[in-house]
Amino acid sequence: MALSAKGAFSYSFLRNAARALSGCRPAGPRRWLGRLPAVARTDWVSLSSCGGLCAVPLSKVEELSHEALIRRTSSLVTDSANTYLSQTTLALVEALAQYTTAVHALIALQKRYLTSLGKLTAEEEDAIWQVIIAQRVEVSDRLDGCKRFESNWRNAVSLCELAAETAHKAGAHEASVTAQTNLQVAQSQVEEVWQLSLVAERKLVETKAEEIRRIAEFAAAMEKRTEDTPKAYLRED
Repeated sequence: MALSAKGAFSYSFLRNAARALSGCRPAGPRRWLGRLPAVARTDWVSLSSCGGLCAVPLSKVEELSHEALIRRTSSLVTDSANTYLSQTTLALVEALAQYTTAVHALIALQKRYLTSLGKLTAEEEDAIWQVIIAQRVEVSDRLDGCKRFESNWRNAVSLCELAAETAHKAGAHEASVTAQTNLQVAQSQVEEVWQLSLVAERKLVETKAEEIRRIAEFAAAMEKRTEDTPKAYLRED
């Protein structure tokens, strides 16, 4: 008798399920779900999209709370901010390195000119000055690039700081810590290369001062030699 009752229940369940499936319409998902036996609807919720039916466990839906979504999106924001910071840091570091190299090249040219001062023909002196002028133009262009990338980098730093603070307030503590760590690394890298460029600039200023002094001394010596030449002729007469 018990076996017969179980068989009747199974048959009834399958029949009701078949009727529900054959009679469902896209416009009425709740009516379709209502035809299923109660045991088949326990702990499930229906979500309709484009006329279709998607059944998701309640535990999955509970994870999509407003707080959880805010945490996830704040983490995504910090990821994007970190990427922007990384790219702008790389660009600024390379620009500063190229600027520093150009400055050192200019220093070397000016020192070479001072060493050969008074030993060059007019054509040779003109040629080396053309090279020095071209190098000065390159230094100026490199400096403009540094200023442009520095502006982008500072914007990235501000954005990353804001993203880290937002993630912390939203409860995404790991994302916040990661953003703060990336900030410290980026600032350290830029500071290191920036100091090297400042050292190069100081050397350039010193070389320029030495150039002015040496050229003034050379000009004074040439003037004195010019003044002494007529006196020598007068003594011979």
